[in-house]
Parts: sequence; structure tokens; C-alpha cells
Amino acid sequence: MPLLRTPSTPDAEWVTERAVTEPQTAPEQDRTAVARRTVVLLCAAQILGGLSMGASLALGAILGERLSGSESLAGLPTTVLTLGAAAAGLPLAALAGRRGRRPALSLGLVIAAVGATVVALAVDLGWFGLLLVGMACVGTGTAVSLQARFAATDLSSAATRGRDLSLVVWMTMVGAVAGPALVPAGARVAGWLGLADLAGPFVLGAVGSAAAAVVLWAGLRPDPLRLAGGMPGGTRRASLVAGFAVIRRTPSARAAVGAVVAAHAVMVAVMALTPVHMHHDGASLTVVGLSISAHVAGMYVLAPVMGVLADRVGRVPTILLGQALLLTSCVLGFLLADSQTGLVVALVILGLGWSASTVAASTLLTESVDVSLRPPAQGVADTSMSLAGAVAGALAGVIVGAFGYSTLVLGAGVIAVITAIYVVADR
Repeated sequence: MPLLRTPSTPDAEWVTERAVTEPQTAPEQDRTAVARRTVVLLCAAQILGGLSMGASLALGAILGERLSGSESLAGLPTTVLTLGAAAAGLPLAALAGRRGRRPALSLGLVIAAVGATVVALAVDLGWFGLLLVGMACVGTGTAVSLQARFAATDLSSAATRGRDLSLVVWMTMVGAVAGPALVPAGARVAGWLGLADLAGPFVLGAVGSAAAAVVLWAGLRPDPLRLAGGMPGGTRRASLVAGFAVIRRTPSARAAVGAVVAAHAVMVAVMALTPVHMHHDGASLTVVGLSISAHVAGMYVLAPVMGVLADRVGRVPTILLGQALLLTSCVLGFLLADSQTGLVVALVILGLGWSASTVAASTLLTESVDVSLRPPAQGVADTSMSLAGAVAGALAGVIVGAFGYSTLVLGAGVIAVITAIYVVADR
């Protein structure tokens, strides 16, 4: 198959005839069937892979404080988790651009399974350093979860893009909520294996991530990105530099990345330290675990609604709704800092705000760039949001240790306001 290329053509513009024609010649009914099957497989993988993420979110800060012996270091495991996601985001996106979604997502889940196993060993041995290593690897699973939502849109139409993306986000809820809720079951598993009680949830998470990798490796055929024409056959068109460039020069892409990055930073900062704050005020580990489950449910349970809103009302209005919900959560956290019930409500609203902003902004980013540049642009967005979450998690522990929990949520609310203004202005 000859290349549509001349010596004067820039590398960024090289495409193959196959990449141009294949999506056009594929029977529409076959393309639709593959799209539906892809969403189903991604949903199944999200359920299984979400187990380790849920356990990490629920227990990360508590394990950090327990194994390090310092409240100021309580947020470090969550920080390392998000750093792991950030580190994996660009390489996995590059791999997807070269080889497709199937190898990229499967490899990430295998690394996450190894990481959850390492965390379980670290908890049993009481080694803080080993805990951080394992959390970094588990973060790769978070990167996979983020990229899976984009994979769901590879074959979507503009009218259903938000819905398809949100369905994959929605299914993350099952595993993520089950992770904290399975703390008692994990303790029993740990007992059978002769491990510390809090190691058990991570054992279950390792099994879930490995199973998710098998599901995607075996079932994600044909590869949705290849069928959509988003793999330029090894040219430099899918470079990560191109991803940065297309975001920088596209106002809607800039607004989308800004919204998803800010929403994630606010969510991570508040979510990571609220369990510690509640625990210090006398809440049991069971109550803490259930509060995080409620928060994670808020993140995912109404994701399909947010997707429909993004499709019907618009991407930007839904983003603004998300920022308003984040602000509301922070105000409640500030006013009800001493109320366990109030903090649970605030955590649920925090999750809803993250959901609306992330679903709508991710949809906006996807349709703002050409299909051949989507993997690198999406990788840049995911890495940016993960880095923002890492910084937010690290600073959250320091802020709470120095100034208190109320100062943390007040600052997070200010970020939500600034983000809303930016999204409206940069269009």
C-alpha cells in the first residue's frame, strides 16, 4: 500500500492510504457492533480493575500514617499513586498510538496487579518504602482506567460520545466501591494467607487487575483505535509532542484539559485527607471505609447522567455544573468539618462534581482533536491530571498538618471558582 507522502511533506502529516480508507470501507453495522462490544469489554475490565483502586483510596492515607508514623506523610501514598498514574499515562498513550488500545491497556493492568501484590507485602512487613513502590505500580491501573474511557469513544458518534465514555466511567464504580467495602472480606483472605488484615484488600485487588488484563487481551479484537483510523503506522504523527501542540493551539482542548486537571486536583486533595480527619475525630475504620465508598459512588453512580447532559445540554455547561458541585462540597466541608454526617455528604457531592467535570471535559477533548492525534493528546491530559492530583495530595497533608482541615477545603473551593472562570473565558 503506497504512502500518501512527498519528500516535502512534514512528518506530522504523513498518513497511509490504509489509515484513510479502512474506517470508510468497514461495513457500518460491523463497526457499530465492534463499538458496542468494545464498551462492554471495557466496562467489565473497569469493574475488575477498580478493586485495587478502591482499596488504595480507602486505606492509602491510613496506611501512610501507620507505616510512617507521621501525619504529615499520610498523604504520600496517595501522592505516589497519582505519580504512578502520571508516569504511566504518556508511555501507555504512546504504546496505544503505535500498537493499539489492547496491548496498552492490558500491560498497564498487569503492572497494577504486581503493584497491588507489593502493597500487600509492604503492609504485612510494615515497610513504608515498599508501600510507596507498590502504590506507584497500582497507579498504572489508574492510568488504564483513565485511558479506557477514551477507548470507549474511538468508534462513537458525536451524538453518543459522552454517553459511551460515561458508561465506562460508571462501571469503575462497581470495583472502586467494592474495594473499600471488601475490607472485612479482605481481612479474612489475609488471615487464610497469614498476612496482616489490611493486606487482604490488596490481594483481592491484584486478582481483579490480573483478570481485567486477561479480559482485554483476549477480547479487544479488532482493536478499536486501529478500526477508527487512529494508528498512523509507525510515523511520527502520533508523537507526544504533537499531543502537546494540538492542545496548546486548540482553545476547546485547552479548556477541557484545564477543567479535568483542576477537578482531579480538588478531588484528590479533599478526598485523601478527609478519612484522616474523620479518623482523628473518632470515626472507626468501618465508618471511614463506608464514607469513601459513598464518595466513590458519587464519582461514578451518576456518570451516565453526566454523559447524557454533555451530549444534550453541552460539554461546557456540564463542566460548569461540575465545578459548582465541587465548590458546594468544599463549602460544606468548611462549615461541617466537625460533623461526620456532614463530611460524608460533602464527599458524595465532591464525587458528583468530579464526575460531571471529568466526563464532559474528556468528551470535549476527544472531539476537539483529529482521531490520529487523540492518543497523545489524551495521554497528555491524563498525565497532567495525575500530576496535579499528586501535587494536591502532597500539599493536602502539609496544609492539614500546618493549618487544619478547614483551610484545605477553603483553598480547594477557590480552585473550583478559578477553573469555572477559565473555562468560560478560554473558548
